[in-house]
Amino acid sequence: MLSPDKGGTTPLFKDIVPGLRGQLPGLRGKLAANAPMAPFSWFRTGGPAQVLFEPEDECDLSYFFSRLDPAISVLVLGAGSNVLIREGGIAGVVTRLGRAFQNLETDGLTLRAGAAVPDVKLASAAANAGIAGLAFFRGIPGTIGGALRMNAGAYGSETADVLVSCRGIDRSGRVREFQPADMGFSYRHCGVPGDVVFTGAGFRGSVGDPAKILAEMAAITRLRALTQPVNTRTGGSTFKNPPGRKAWELIDKAGCRGLRVGDAQVSELHCNFLINRGKASTADLEALGEMVRSRVFETSGVELEWEILRLGRVS
Repeated sequence: MLSPDKGGTTPLFKDIVPGLRGQLPGLRGKLAANAPMAPFSWFRTGGPAQVLFEPEDECDLSYFFSRLDPAISVLVLGAGSNVLIREGGIAGVVTRLGRAFQNLETDGLTLRAGAAVPDVKLASAAANAGIAGLAFFRGIPGTIGGALRMNAGAYGSETADVLVSCRGIDRSGRVREFQPADMGFSYRHCGVPGDVVFTGAGFRGSVGDPAKILAEMAAITRLRALTQPVNTRTGGSTFKNPPGRKAWELIDKAGCRGLRVGDAQVSELHCNFLINRGKASTADLEALGEMVRSRVFETSGVELEWEILRLGRVS
């Protein structure tokens, strides 16, 4: 980090973009130094990324990784729906996939989607094509890349149930293909090394009636609106469900519903959701989450595990 100067504060991180451009003369994507990350988080909090990289396409991403210094850390950020970005910012490179990774097509009962396709868009495409089994994606506020990375699921189904194959790029720039057996899926977990950036995937469903599938999706939408704080600054489910238990029930029994730290609050509608009431910092939200974990442990002996990803440095 850099120190303040007389005119205010200098950028949080040293600008390494000019050096990267010199090392990557063929790069076509965008590089930005000290790029604000709060706009990309659903909580709308957090510090900058040292470098934000938006590749032009898969080839551009492969080229970038093949020449990037292995000592520079890389993190991929999708919709930002399940992350807390700390005020100290994220050192290294944050990669965001744009329009080139939003392709979506159907082939019989199979759908192929880029990693930047929103989960809800995949669900809608499947419904319109009469492909059943993917309606649960309507209840997941993220992108396909994130769904692969955390085996996202809702309403009794998860990504592992419908995945046919996927592809990604590792830190050497190599394009890799993965079959379901390669993914190491478990509850909210994928075993593929974290430095692999998923770029797309194929999913398979079964024959269904479009009208019935759309009705199922509408029911999911109504249920979410009734039971989750969907129109607030939140990050989805905060903690994983312990084996055989429900996180929200443990939190409720610990007396944490409505608990606050500054403008950070445990949702009164669904107490496994944290919300930013307007001026909360990431530090407030994280402190509130740890307070919840402590109270749940004191009352039940269960140690809740964070489901939301906490990224970056503590300021």
